Amino acid sequence: MYYIGIDLGGSSVKAGIVTEQGTVVLKDKKPTRSKEGSDTIIRDIATLVEELLVASELDGQEVGGIGVGIPGAASKEGFVYFATNIFWTDIPLGETLGKMTGKPVFVANDATMAAVAEYRLGVTQQAANSVFLTLGTGLGGGIIINHQVYSGHHGIGTEVGHMTVGHNWDYDCTCGNNGCWETFASGTAMKNHAKKLLSQKTPSVLKEKTKDDPDHISIWHLFEGAKEGDEVCLQVVQRMTRYLAVGIANLINLFDPEIIALGGGISAASDFFLDELKLQVSERIYVKKMNLTRIEVSQLGNDAGIIGAAMYARDEERRNNL
Repeated sequence: MYYIGIDLGGSSVKAGIVTEQGTVVLKDKKPTRSKEGSDTIIRDIATLVEELLVASELDGQEVGGIGVGIPGAASKEGFVYFATNIFWTDIPLGETLGKMTGKPVFVANDATMAAVAEYRLGVTQQAANSVFLTLGTGLGGGIIINHQVYSGHHGIGTEVGHMTVGHNWDYDCTCGNNGCWETFASGTAMKNHAKKLLSQKTPSVLKEKTKDDPDHISIWHLFEGAKEGDEVCLQVVQRMTRYLAVGIANLINLFDPEIIALGGGISAASDFFLDELKLQVSERIYVKKMNLTRIEVSQLGNDAGIIGAAMYARDEERRNNL
């Protein structure tokens, strides 16, 4: 049996046919046409599914279900409450896509799907209790407890990026609240803090790297500048590391996981901040003498969302058929 994994992001919709063991057989993607509304995106997903089936020459009966990872919160029935990056509110994704494809559809947060992928095949493999953090434009999380995906009573748990970790004097979160973790420890947070420092006329190599246009700052500019010893870039990376440690320590105090995996674009530069992060986490956890939860970088890269969504669909379909 095969399963189809969908990774729905703000810029692209990635889809893949995946074996029961987690091997990606075939994959493709389309731009996320978020400005054209949810109907367009759902049709694009259905088209991707059909195109993959045709290209793979698989009989539709060989596909057991479709998993969709979304950048937001959804019920266990696949009703999307919100996905701010693609401007969705109250969208019956599971029901609509199911009717279009004739397949059972299982929907969960995209970080939850990546957590499933790492648990099945990656750095958290077979750990009974683990947390996956995706550090990108925002900050998302997926949690495994006693070998089971945790998503809360209503299916909208593990929104760790929206834990309050302090007061942000510069801007509110996109969710409407102030002080969310992702406003301190994410790609967007890093860029916003760099812009603030530059507006104070602090000298920086960023002016040259971005041709004096702060809107062109990327996290790669910031990490490159930090490695060069640039004061602005160092301040930005140090602030991100400090707040990332605050949130991780909170998660350790709450869940005591065996391992926390870091994914997303920021994790690719972990060689610059990982040691310092571990040190700061060790100073903040409640039980100082405990063996520190392992903090590692994820292994599956860009395919984690596809693999995790397919594995999630496999597990849910099997559960429903018991």
